[in-house]
Amino acid sequence: MAETLPFQAEVRQLLDLVVHSLYSDRDIFLRELVSNASDALDRARLLALTQTDLRPAEGEPHIELSVDKERGTITVRDNGIGLTRQQTVDHLGTIARSGTKDFAKALREKGNSAEGLIGQFGVGFYASFMVAHKVEVHTLSAEPGAEPVLWTSDGGGEFILEPGSRDTRGTAVTLHLRSDSTEYLDTWKLKDIVKRHSAFVAFPILMDGEKLNEQQALWTRDPAEVTEDEYKGFYKQAMHEWQEPAAWLHFRAEAPLEYQAILFFPTERAFDLDYPDAKRGVRLYQRRVLIQEASDQFLPRYLRFVKGVIDAPEVSLNVSREILQQTPVLRSIRAQVVKRVLRRLKELGRDDVAAYTKFWETFGATLKEGVAEDRENVEGITPLLRFRSTAGDEWRDLATVKAEMKEGQKELWYLAGTDLGRMRASPQLEAFRKKGWEVLLLSDPVDEWVVMNLTEFDGVALKSVARGELENEDDPIADEARKHAEPFAAWVKELLGDGVVGVRPSRRLTDSPSVLVDEGNVSSNMERILRSTRQGGGPKATRVLEINPEHVLVKRLVALHGEGNVADAEPLARLLLDYAQLAEGHVEDVVGLTSRLSALMLRAAGG
Repeated sequence: MAETLPFQAEVRQLLDLVVHSLYSDRDIFLRELVSNASDALDRARLLALTQTDLRPAEGEPHIELSVDKERGTITVRDNGIGLTRQQTVDHLGTIARSGTKDFAKALREKGNSAEGLIGQFGVGFYASFMVAHKVEVHTLSAEPGAEPVLWTSDGGGEFILEPGSRDTRGTAVTLHLRSDSTEYLDTWKLKDIVKRHSAFVAFPILMDGEKLNEQQALWTRDPAEVTEDEYKGFYKQAMHEWQEPAAWLHFRAEAPLEYQAILFFPTERAFDLDYPDAKRGVRLYQRRVLIQEASDQFLPRYLRFVKGVIDAPEVSLNVSREILQQTPVLRSIRAQVVKRVLRRLKELGRDDVAAYTKFWETFGATLKEGVAEDRENVEGITPLLRFRSTAGDEWRDLATVKAEMKEGQKELWYLAGTDLGRMRASPQLEAFRKKGWEVLLLSDPVDEWVVMNLTEFDGVALKSVARGELENEDDPIADEARKHAEPFAAWVKELLGDGVVGVRPSRRLTDSPSVLVDEGNVSSNMERILRSTRQGGGPKATRVLEINPEHVLVKRLVALHGEGNVADAEPLARLLLDYAQLAEGHVEDVVGLTSRLSALMLRAAGG
């Protein structure tokens, strides 16, 4: 006998919201129904361990999808635990009333595991009405003596219960599709949704005799039992990659937080890796069901190249299971995952230098962003950094550079620029080459932010060779030459005006006549970077011109100035600034430079 019953008041108030606003992707309805079916199979499996009088299932546990194009219906069947009449009222007439949650709670109270119970009749079930104008649920409980039940609703304010005709245990949910949802009658469409969201469900999902979930949830296995070929195969298949990964990380956490993960480090850089709007992140699953295709909540932006899977059943989602809630559990998992990733990269750098070098050349610039963005993990990031240096062509880590510091060296020195070749030949390195001190060569734009935030390593300060005046050395002859050149330097400052903020005799030059050095908070390299990104705006660098008092040209100019012959000294003195700018790769006064060079060549020819 049919009986019409009203939905719970909250259902009547919220069903329209669920159907039209709660989910951003209508495809989710199938994920939710498959999850419910998987849940019903899990419940039957667990109850059978303790309850021997359950109604037997027909065949092996499975989920089946079918389409009837003439009737315009989709049906999702399972041979799981089924529902009694009262359970049907309780779970399908009450929004977010979860039989799964009640069952899992009972299991926990008895000390048993609720692992694998993923779906719920509740909000997920009502996603069916996004695509259906009528939903039928044909169910028969495995409980002894239970009668079959047919539940029907059009998603309005009530539902109908009547005796069903099902003679085997389990549930079949039939959706009568709306006119704007006939695309779901395409079997290819349904198969694609299943393979995208439910490919790793533990039970076979069948359609037209085809098993849709062939992939194995590799992350649920013991890492010690998974082979290298299985990891590589999973990466290519699940991540849709054609190349093998550079390395991977597989771990399981059980207490106090439960989650599992397989993370991969690619060998190639994605073309859109640095696009601000590109979707980045790992795939988030909850007990093998895909929740988010690209969740950026578990890894910071500087690790955006990492691919893989995190299965975190304890992470809180919003009611539609589409958005992560920022909870202490999520923050704790994120902190642990980041530390594991950094630790794995450190192991790779230690155990396989060639592989890590290739990784660094591909993703090093991205990883370095973390020095500025993630102060909490700087100690974990710093050992991963690699730099070019004056010691040779190989990549160098800070620990090695520090260990090989020469006697008398107190700082780790670096030079930031844009061109490695020009940097290696820079006059700013002359004193360091003479001493045999190694200098790091920082050619990535992000390096400026690295040294702004990483001011020391293992108790040793990082210092720019192009900033400030070098410490005084015990060299009486050189000191005397510098003192003798000071009046000339003061005159050159007057001559150059605002072109530089100061002119002084240098302690860093041995071969070149002049060099420009930074004095303020903004380096000349940072100024160039900001100028390129801000179309000419941004702060300016404060520069000092240093002259080499022992260079033959400077000695001659000092002599001319001392004799009062400023007419002959002036054009050559201006060339000192031109030379310093040329060494850096740019000249501000090109017209003036060509005029001065022309006059100099005419004088040389006439002499």
